[in-house]
Amino acid sequence: MSFKATERWNCVVIEFNGNVMGGPDAVALNEKLHELIDGGKKNVVVDLSKVKFMNSSGLGMLIGALTTMRNAGGDLRIANATDKIESLLIITKLITVFQHFKSLDDAVKSFE
Repeated sequence: MSFKATERWNCVVIEFNGNVMGGPDAVALNEKLHELIDGGKKNVVVDLSKVKFMNSSGLGMLIGALTTMRNAGGDLRIANATDKIESLLIITKLITVFQHFKSLDDAVKSFE
């Protein structure tokens, strides 16, 4: 998995690409989130449109990211989850934990 972060209006969009499976990617994401927090950026949208697969470690990585942002006084929201990823969120009941949006624009606007 790779990710890139870009600023959009009042939040930072982190676009995941590939398979989200935790491990070293979780460490890199956590470092990036703390860098954003140190820079005063506490609202994050994770764009999952280019994610093909996510395992339980990947879900744990997202939960950790959400916790990190909320503990810093911000929030993390999900956009563009594929049907497969959305069904995974429903099965695990994480759909009730994350605010999720069908489009990136809607997720970004939700921080207004």
